[in-house]
Amino acid sequence: MSELRQTELADALLRIAAARGLDRVSVREVASAAGVSIGAVQYYFSTKDEMLAFAFRQVVDRTRARVRGLKPGAGPRQTLAAALRQLLPLDARRLAECRVYLAFAARATTSPTLAAIQNATLAAIHEELRQTLASLPSPPSGHPVLHPARDARLLLALVDGLMFDAVTAPAALPPAIAAKTLDLYLERLLPAGR
Repeated sequence: MSELRQTELADALLRIAAARGLDRVSVREVASAAGVSIGAVQYYFSTKDEMLAFAFRQVVDRTRARVRGLKPGAGPRQTLAAALRQLLPLDARRLAECRVYLAFAARATTSPTLAAIQNATLAAIHEELRQTLASLPSPPSGHPVLHPARDARLLLALVDGLMFDAVTAPAALPPAIAAKTLDLYLERLLPAGR
């Protein structure tokens, strides 16, 4: 029951963060949004940092679960595109998640606890991308050779950059353009016939 209550409190925190930013998150605000007392929040989370870390893990775990739940596409490029689209703000739910994720990532620059979560998240995504790219057959003659570790890093950097721009400058990078940019890069990385 305590994990369920912690998840409910984290959901309240995430709603506040998505709408008004992490600076507006406080034990009082979370208690009010969750409809519980301040003491109830403090019972489940002894510090605000503990509550933030739990909520950050929730965002990461939910996104990764959604990616794991995808059905394989018609080919490697389509499968990668479907998975990586889950990391972009292409609908209202993913936009809220991306806003929260970016807020946590920014706060990770000064919080060792959040930095550890951020580092573990990026390392896991990079490794999964590397493994996916390493598992592909050799390219046909004339096509560029993949370098799984390097290309996974570039792919992750592209998606992170698209997410950042789409959240912070949505008029400059609307969802359709973000998705198309990802597709164009994947076409270069994994040309037809690969």
